[in-house]
Amino acid sequence: MYPDHSLMPKEAVRLAALGMLAEKPLAYAQLAAGIRDFTSHVMGPNLDLMGTSIQLIAAEGLIVPVGGGAWRGEAIGPDTRLAITDDGRRELESLLLAAVRTPFNDINKLVVALKMRFLSLLSPERRRDQFDLISAALEGEIARLAALRARRRDEAEGADPLVDWLDHDIDQLTASLAWFRARSAAT
Repeated sequence: MYPDHSLMPKEAVRLAALGMLAEKPLAYAQLAAGIRDFTSHVMGPNLDLMGTSIQLIAAEGLIVPVGGGAWRGEAIGPDTRLAITDDGRRELESLLLAAVRTPFNDINKLVVALKMRFLSLLSPERRRDQFDLISAALEGEIARLAALRARRRDEAEGADPLVDWLDHDIDQLTASLAWFRARSAAT
């Protein structure tokens, strides 16, 4: 994790793998395809996401072959069914509770999407905490862009495309903030 307790790209993939296995055991090939499908739909192909090996997660004792007991370092075949361990569940919760970085770039959008994807694995209180955490990050992002907008508006003479674009971006973030606040209140 980064020093601010937010996820690095490889940890986002780790979150995806552990979350999918927390829902149900999967064959290695299904898990790999599921991770690739989800991440590429949220942020497109990205080499930063190729850093986490499912075999490494297995070697760390976070997942095991179904019926195979503890990991012994053997190769995982495409049909090997994998399940999450108790240590894997603890790691998953830690990843789900990680901070959200701003600005909201592609990797941070993926982290939020993964949090939403696996939010049901958390207690209602922890879910509410996540909605509040994301809301706080959005508030910070809105404030940052609003400050830039105000400065640019004062510098520009007349209509300015940057001010217009910032208005558009701030409107989108404000709508997202309202959505997360409503989910927090409903949880």
